[in-house]
Amino acid sequence: MDEDLLKLKNPEVRRARQPGVLHRVGWLLARLVAAFLFLSVAMVVIYRFVPVPVTLTMIFDPGGITKTWVPLSAIDRNMVDAAIAGEDGKFCEHSGFDQDAILKAWERNREGGRIRGGSTISQQTAKNVFLWQGGGYFRKALEAWFTVLIETIWGKRRIMEVYLNVAETGIGTYGVEAGAQRYYKKPAAKLSRVEAARIAAAFPQPKVRAVTGATGFTRRHGNVIAKRVTTVRADYDTCVYQ
Repeated sequence: MDEDLLKLKNPEVRRARQPGVLHRVGWLLARLVAAFLFLSVAMVVIYRFVPVPVTLTMIFDPGGITKTWVPLSAIDRNMVDAAIAGEDGKFCEHSGFDQDAILKAWERNREGGRIRGGSTISQQTAKNVFLWQGGGYFRKALEAWFTVLIETIWGKRRIMEVYLNVAETGIGTYGVEAGAQRYYKKPAAKLSRVEAARIAAAFPQPKVRAVTGATGFTRRHGNVIAKRVTTVRADYDTCVYQ
């Protein structure tokens, strides 16, 4: 017993028994990771039922924003099908990631073609709601994590509803309801096939591409989307309307 007390009083023994710096750093990192996982899941669960009030992109928009949240039932099916036709033709087939689109985008960008991404609507929604714009491996990793969460917890219909409410449709304009009012002076529930296609054509670069009076590539792309809407409705939007 006395020998044990002497050991405890020995400074070298006490230091040896104290946790090292690496141990403390590891413990702190583990706590931070656990907190992030809990908060991220909690946010996704909350937004499964509650409209997304604001995003980082909206907060840092220098010119102010216009947005109006509406349920998917108040958005014409033309708009849903145009979004699928223009942004993610396999929306109802994949589980958040389209490997073929990612590979094709990488090859095209490497060859110097028109720069384009391979992100699905699910990935874009995860980025728009929970993260910031821009690239980098760290943000992409977070995007992948949130994509898995919303695919698992929200499902396709909710993903589409959120996407069409937070996607930028013009300078300072967010969501297709605000876009429809801005460009066509009508609610999203009354968008025609061509009008919906024009809005969808601007999704990739909403601050650059014109919705009304579009010319060049944007106009051609909008025309292609409008033609695809019928095909999408026949075969590729069942996960939203089943």
